[in-house]
Order: sequence, then structure tokens, then C-alpha cells
Amino acid sequence: MTRVCVDVMGSDREPSVLLEGVAAALEADSDLEVLVAGADEFVTPFAAKHDRATALVTTEIITMSEHPANAVRQKKDASIVRAAAAVRAGDADGLFSAGSTGAVLTAATFGVGRIKGVRRPALASALPGPDGRQTVFLDMGANADVKPDALVQFAHMGRAYAQVVLGVADPTVGLLCNGSEETKGSALALEYHAALAEAGCHFAGNAEGTDLLAGTFDVIVTDGFTGNVALKSTEGAAKFIVAQIKGAVSSSKRAALGALLLKPALKGMASSLSGDAYGGAVLLGLRAPVVKGHGSTSSEAVKNGTLAVASAVRGKLVDKIADACAITA
Repeated sequence: MTRVCVDVMGSDREPSVLLEGVAAALEADSDLEVLVAGADEFVTPFAAKHDRATALVTTEIITMSEHPANAVRQKKDASIVRAAAAVRAGDADGLFSAGSTGAVLTAATFGVGRIKGVRRPALASALPGPDGRQTVFLDMGANADVKPDALVQFAHMGRAYAQVVLGVADPTVGLLCNGSEETKGSALALEYHAALAEAGCHFAGNAEGTDLLAGTFDVIVTDGFTGNVALKSTEGAAKFIVAQIKGAVSSSKRAALGALLLKPALKGMASSLSGDAYGGAVLLGLRAPVVKGHGSTSSEAVKNGTLAVASAVRGKLVDKIADACAITA
């Protein structure tokens, strides 16, 4: 059995929504056990109704508005802190949470711990592309400032994730830059390029912003500042397109009829852009798989995020990252 700890507190949604996702994950995977961390009134009744669920009762919550590092230090009985500690103690094999990004990053980094030799954990996600080809993108915001040697590790970690989760045999790596030519970029970007070119990580050159959703590379790496800006820009563009489509649909009966016919395709597109298929972003470089869901997560995303953690455990993602990063330590 694979046991995943799910933190059901601290997100923008009611714990009941997350528990619906946990229940769906248990139904979908007969070899899954879940340790559910949260307030007694939610997790105890849930565990009593599900044979493969165990309650981890906690009394504190870290909210989205709190300072992550301070809250993790001060709230020792917060659900995310206790969940990370449970993973470190071996009571669970991995962790899913849709709580505050900063709190999850802090609690997981110090609670679960880093893989030996890993300089910085990184947030990664699989972005959709044409013909089903996806691109692993990291770092999406865990590290605003990154040195070249850490970026090389991001490339190795991203390749391991693409191999285990996406099934890509020999993933290519691109560096997010303002042009495809190797002479393009800031002084730091040029340092990144040189380090990646020497690293033996199947580096294929610079990737432009248009490559994020083009499936040109299997992995695209950058620092967390640039990655987060790029990700939010992509999300903003997607929301704008959806809003424009909705406006066009309401303009006439003919448009409304056309929209009705296109609805299944549009829903599929929205789902791929939302990240619900993988439940959120994975924090790579830790001693156990950790998936961070959106604060406004859906029960479907919780289900898929929980299953993604279990899949990463069974695919030995941590071992593959440790092996890849050992040569750069």
C-alpha cells in the first residue's frame, strides 16, 4: 500500500471539498491509503467512513494571509506542519496540500527535508501542448534568485519528472530566454546557458515564451521570479481568452448555438490549462513527493493530486532525482 498524507485545511475551499477529492482518490486506487490532516470535526468522521483513511487531528490552520515562515515556526500543530512531520517520520510516503504556497514550501522543505546534494527545491508543473505533448516547467516561484549550479539541478530534476510522470524516455531541456539565439539574454541568462551547455542534461538551447505551450521542449527551466511571472502571464492570457469567448457567445443566438456545439472542446481546453489533471504543482528536490494544489482547488484536482503523489512514490521519482543530482552536488 502507498500512503499519502492530505492536508485538508488552509485552502480557499471548505474541507468538505477536499475530502470529496480524497474519497474519489480512494475509490480510484485500491492500493492507496490516506492520512487526512485537519480539524477533528472533519477528519475523524471521514476516517470512520473509509477503511483506508486515517485521521491526523490538528488544532491550528495557517491561512493565506499569514507570513509563511513565521506561521510555520509558531503554529506547531498546524495541519501542514503536522502533515510534513508525518511524512518525515515515515507515517506517509508523500504529501498533498492546497494551502498557502509559502506555508507548504516552508513546512515541506524543513519538515520533509531536502534530498542530499539538492541546493534548492523547485516548483514544477506539466504545461499542455499540441498533440498531447506536455512541457515540464520549473521553477514556478519557489526561488526568486538562482545561481547557475542550482539551475542545472532544476534541469536534472525536471528531466526525472518528465521521465517518471510523463513517460518521456530522454527529455530535452530548454532555458527560458528572450530569444532562441545562444547570444541572447541578460548576463545571468548567459551564465545559465553556459552552465546548462556543459552539464550533459540534454540541453537543446534557449526557449522563448511562445515555447511554453508549444511542446517544443520536454523541460523548460528558469529562475523562480521569471517562472512565476511567465506562469501568471499565461494564466492571465487564458482567462482573457475565455472571457472574450463568453462575450462573443452572448452576442447572438447563432453564436450561442455554435458555443453549445463547442462546449465539450472548450471544457477540455480549460481543464488542461487549469492544471487539474495533475492536481497542481510538484515540489521537486525533497525526500518525498509533495504536490501543491491551487488554493481554490476542486475535488477533481484533489483527487488527481493525491493520485499523482502516489504515482510519484511508486515510480521512485525521489530516487531518480537523487541519482541525477548526485553528479552535480
